[in-house]
Amino acid sequence: MRVHIGGDHAAFELQRHLVSWLQAEGHEVIDHGPTEYDAQDDYPVFVLRAAEAVAADPDSLGIVLGGSGNGEQMAANKVKGVRAALAYTPELAELARQHNDAQLLSIGGRFTTPEGAEDMVRTFLATPFTGEARHQRRLDMVNAYEQDGTLPNTSA
Repeated sequence: MRVHIGGDHAAFELQRHLVSWLQAEGHEVIDHGPTEYDAQDDYPVFVLRAAEAVAADPDSLGIVLGGSGNGEQMAANKVKGVRAALAYTPELAELARQHNDAQLLSIGGRFTTPEGAEDMVRTFLATPFTGEARHQRRLDMVNAYEQDGTLPNTSA
């Protein structure tokens, strides 16, 4: 699997760990940085590069990392066609793929051990979207809104 990865200084060591681990697991890793520690770097630069690459490469998935993972998820979700999900457990990573067809997993480096990150990433990469009608219907609603602002017509 081709995996795009990007983060910031707050998750620098975890990102370096995941790059090595993913390569050892046989994945093709495209590292969008940072590649050197800089306490003043800005996550949007690296995260948006990773998210854009995933959007342009439908056969890939991505990982974004920061201190909490919140800002990284928010930034990645600004890229048209991208669905990024924040997870702190393998179960959340699994649901992000199964129900929401997320293409990027956001991880909070200050709250996640290397082993915990491996478990989440392994689960995320191995889990397919179910394709169930109810999940696809919801994704279609979000996609329509992203495309042209269309909201579903419902009385609920």
